[in-house]
Amino acid sequence: MHVSGLISSPRWLAPVLAVAVALVPCVAYAGGGLTGGGENVGSEKQAKGSRQGKNLNVETRIQTTVKGSPKSTKTGTLTPVNSNWDPPACWYEPAYSPKEIEAAVKAIRQMKVFGIGDFVGGVFDSYYKDGNPYKNYNLDKQGEGQFWAAAVDEKRKDEPETQACDKLPFWVEDGQTPDEPLAVSPKILAEYAYGQIPVPDTQIKMAPEGETKVNLPTWVWLDKAKFKKISVTASLPGTGLSATTTAEPVSLTLAPGTEDAETYPSSGECLIDNGRIGEPRAKGTPADTAPPCGVRYLRSSGDGAYELQATLTWKVTWTSTNGQGGELPAGEFGAAQDVVVREVQSVNR
Repeated sequence: MHVSGLISSPRWLAPVLAVAVALVPCVAYAGGGLTGGGENVGSEKQAKGSRQGKNLNVETRIQTTVKGSPKSTKTGTLTPVNSNWDPPACWYEPAYSPKEIEAAVKAIRQMKVFGIGDFVGGVFDSYYKDGNPYKNYNLDKQGEGQFWAAAVDEKRKDEPETQACDKLPFWVEDGQTPDEPLAVSPKILAEYAYGQIPVPDTQIKMAPEGETKVNLPTWVWLDKAKFKKISVTASLPGTGLSATTTAEPVSLTLAPGTEDAETYPSSGECLIDNGRIGEPRAKGTPADTAPPCGVRYLRSSGDGAYELQATLTWKVTWTSTNGQGGELPAGEFGAAQDVVVREVQSVNR
């Protein structure tokens, strides 16, 4: 639905704000008002303003909960298999009431150093008070909507993609969706949750462990209890928007660290089977028995070691409160382990 209040900054305003905002420290915003010192002066959760280039942003209010989080203290985040996938690094979300915009300008005007407060406050008054494009901060619409502002994914704050959200806070009436591709949505929440999934360290188990012999298979497997589904739910309070992103391990890929090696299976990809990837070598199994998942080195590592890379691939899907959902790009997370390979010693009689 199109919102008539959705606007772009006038051309003259952008360069002025680029200078003005750079000279003004962040202002802390709260549910009942706003101060220059960062106090929470309202009853709602405090939000924080920030500066991104020429724009004024807001610290996101997205909340996340994790289900199935690994007990391991070593965790990481998924790297998408599809290198062309580019989820938003920023978005717009409901941020400020009319009274908060008014309070923000007043707080800025209180800055008396070199007259900066009056200058910057005047710039914002022109935008939000004097009818260009808003009149009197939309105070007559208090309780009927909010100004939406740009929020940045904290993990990606240094990426140039964050500059895509360059609009100043714009007005959206309650119950309406702005005609803006980067307005927060269930899909954006799902993509944000993707980057918050705490996958466990890919710590493989091996037999023999750490040191093996030339031409003898090394069995590789993963702890069955450690690798399960992990879900992250991202929600935005007060909007009814929520999405759950779920990662499920599907396969382990082995890269021996040298061309002088063979993998089991030959593709190097060990698929999950009955909740397990690979299997431990049973006691009494002949040393030359081929494993369902593993590696066989054909040449000694000499005085060093080969770096065996084990990468776990996770299937990623999402669901949401409005019924939308589907698949997101599969993700990978791996770790390297040194393997020393010795020559088989022969005995001359």
